[in-house]
Amino acid sequence: MNNSLAIEANPGNIDAGLHVIEQATGYTYQAALRAAVILNLADILKTGPKTAQQIALETNTQAPIIKQILRLLATRNIFKTIKGEGFALTPSAEFLLSDHPYSVRQAILMMTDKTFWMTLYELSDMAAGKPVFTNRFKESFYDYWEKNDDNPNGFHEGMSSLSKIENNYIVKSYNFPENITIADIAGGFGGLLLEVLKTNPTTNGILFDREHVLAKNILHLLGDNTRWRVQPGSFFEECPEADIYLLKYISHNWSDEQTVQIFKTIRQAMSPSSKLLLIENIITEDDQPYFGHELGLICTNLSADAGERTAIEFSQLLTLASLKINRIINTNAHHYIIEVLPL
Repeated sequence: MNNSLAIEANPGNIDAGLHVIEQATGYTYQAALRAAVILNLADILKTGPKTAQQIALETNTQAPIIKQILRLLATRNIFKTIKGEGFALTPSAEFLLSDHPYSVRQAILMMTDKTFWMTLYELSDMAAGKPVFTNRFKESFYDYWEKNDDNPNGFHEGMSSLSKIENNYIVKSYNFPENITIADIAGGFGGLLLEVLKTNPTTNGILFDREHVLAKNILHLLGDNTRWRVQPGSFFEECPEADIYLLKYISHNWSDEQTVQIFKTIRQAMSPSSKLLLIENIITEDDQPYFGHELGLICTNLSADAGERTAIEFSQLLTLASLKINRIINTNAHHYIIEVLPL
């Protein structure tokens, strides 16, 4: 029997076909979320429910489109519809408020930026080995963002926004010893290191990153400038000496070869008693939805060989740098802490 005819005759497959079609419209959700941030819809609804017409008047936009944006986001529990009153905030939507202490506005704008959208549109070309990002933007991902460093919604600002929530899970999940020095490698503006130092008042910190990034660090918020310092440099060349190293969301940006080189550079700076804490998503092969899968595809902008890894893949790369996994700690968020020791 012809297989195609057998499939056509089986009505049970029709629903599965509809499911596939529905998945193809997923980008509309990201577009709606980005529009909600740009139009400050959460701020407008902070004082209470409003209709699409009222919101449109405040934002100088068209009410029918505002209604469609909010209706779609309401299906994901971001905003909600109130019969006869229009739309209102939900607990999730509150994180889109501009004055929320853990606002994710800049994280949303970063993850929905054209540097990700326009290149993922050509994902099939990436799979064929074409340098899509370089072809489109005429430079590498990091060079692009270094030149656009003054963008208030840029890459580092977005990562800092994303980290505000995540860092809480990290500091609650790991017991840092007293009287040690902690180096945050490629730590951006220092959000994670700041939280670690706040939670562990006997520790000192080193924020290690490129000079133009360090210029925007927020470690002064600790209120004690004697407990931290910044050090510019490249993790491909040399890292500072420390008791514990933090490496958050770095290895997934680089190829296996480059990741091993980063590990080797840190290993050279480590003492026999030093530890490396990799804070990364860990992929499991159970076909379950997981934020790490989406983030892994985003990382293909940086390298075709970049992306999230399994625990076994991490172990193999660490071994090449004379390091080993001691334990893996579940932070109860989407990321894990991989505690690494020298071999």
